[in-house]
Amino acid sequence: MHPKIRGLIAATYTPFTESGELNLGEIPAMVEHLLRWKIAGLYVLGSTGEGCSLLTEERIAVAQAFIQAAGGRVPVIVQVGSDSLRQSQQLAAEAERIGAAAISAVSPVYFKPDSVDCLVESMASIARAAPSLPFYYYHIPAATGVPIAALDFLRAAEIQIPSLRGIKFTSAAIHEYQACLEYAEGSFDILYGQDEMLLAGLSAGAQGAVGSTYNYAAPIYHALIQALEQGRLTDARKFQSHSQALVRAFIPFGPRGAQKEIMRMVGNALPKGQRFDCGPPRLPIMPLTEANRNSLREALQTLGFFRWIGEDADEFAV
Repeated sequence: MHPKIRGLIAATYTPFTESGELNLGEIPAMVEHLLRWKIAGLYVLGSTGEGCSLLTEERIAVAQAFIQAAGGRVPVIVQVGSDSLRQSQQLAAEAERIGAAAISAVSPVYFKPDSVDCLVESMASIARAAPSLPFYYYHIPAATGVPIAALDFLRAAEIQIPSLRGIKFTSAAIHEYQACLEYAEGSFDILYGQDEMLLAGLSAGAQGAVGSTYNYAAPIYHALIQALEQGRLTDARKFQSHSQALVRAFIPFGPRGAQKEIMRMVGNALPKGQRFDCGPPRLPIMPLTEANRNSLREALQTLGFFRWIGEDADEFAV
């Protein structure tokens, strides 16, 4: 069994030009920014990375760019799921070839698996294409509409998918998450994926967490984790409250477009030579209008977000 991933794993953004083309040259600076913020791993081409909006060759190019930029310093998990299992198999094989640390896959969402057995066989067909890589099922029922319980998947998949390492669990069903953690004497790596509920995930036993806000707000979550480890539960709750307030601030502007705009703000605020710009989202996700960009910045300033992510430890006073 591979060791479990501990710490914050950034669900990375795919950088685009203003015209919607890949902008791979921004990836090295993005990765260095994440490493400075002590990110423990990268989850590439998932929901945050708009993987399902990319061509197959684009997905391979993005994965390779992140793997090269990481240079083995942190594991890179490549999300290969799509509505075409054949495409997912191709992407899995390419991820293995270019040196990914693991692969992950979301369920097809147009023709949805209608049973546990169908879901397991679908994921098994992907995992078999990259037999040397650990496999993580991406459980995100709110997006896929696949209601199959993650625990039921684990029970059925542990034999049929020899490379099964765990689950990227993105759901508020914390009782189900804990059950997955405890299944098979805790042998599977169940990565928690609900940023605004990280404290609940940690309390249930999470060791690793995958999230989009870790790209630009990691200091808040590091402070939360440290407070919890030190037994300062009240402080941990306050840091989680910061995270929840942040999410409430950007949701009205369209969550995916708004988060890319936050990445632009954070990237442009870095010292010269460290800056990056991951650009707008790709349609059908709409970019923010100029008026909404200004309103979002004002909302974040009023909230105290830019102070929260400052490098001075005093900025995290509660």
